[in-house]
Amino acid sequence: MRYRREDVVARALQVLDDYGLADLTMRRLGTELGVRPSALYHHFANKQSLLAAVADEILRRGRHEQTGAWDVRVTGICTDLRDSLLAYRDGAEVVATVWSFGLGASQPHDDLVQALTDGGLGDLAPTAARTLLHFVYGHAVDEQTHLQAAAAGAIEDDVRDTDDFVAGLGLITAGISMAKAVREASPDR
Repeated sequence: MRYRREDVVARALQVLDDYGLADLTMRRLGTELGVRPSALYHHFANKQSLLAAVADEILRRGRHEQTGAWDVRVTGICTDLRDSLLAYRDGAEVVATVWSFGLGASQPHDDLVQALTDGGLGDLAPTAARTLLHFVYGHAVDEQTHLQAAAAGAIEDDVRDTDDFVAGLGLITAGISMAKAVREASPDR
């Protein structure tokens, strides 16, 4: 049977969710699809390009259009991103790694830069967007690692305060608002 690129990505996402990133290999994926691993290279030059496509699919499935003031949009983008990352086993690690390597997963950054630029942040928008992404990725990786360790019995599962993400995001957004206000008040603008 011949598979389309979208079919391979969908199955790779299922393997990721079922077995985790360490077991998402071209060999396992080929077995899952009933093809030789070499057949996958028709669609993807290497595992990194497959992971980039998986990361983009994770983001695509969780993306919602954000409207409103810049801070409302930023909060919505970051919340959607976090939810997307946590929806799949090792999703945070996959997306954060792909973005860090510059292989894909750039949509959240682009959306944040646009919202921040629309809000008047100017040339600080890319730095603010990266800061927000570092927070969201770090928080999601921490949450997933904790949940997986608890599920494996490696740690006692103490329930974490779910408001921690919202509070942290609020702190960063408040800092961005302050930086924006200082810039607007500066005569050297």
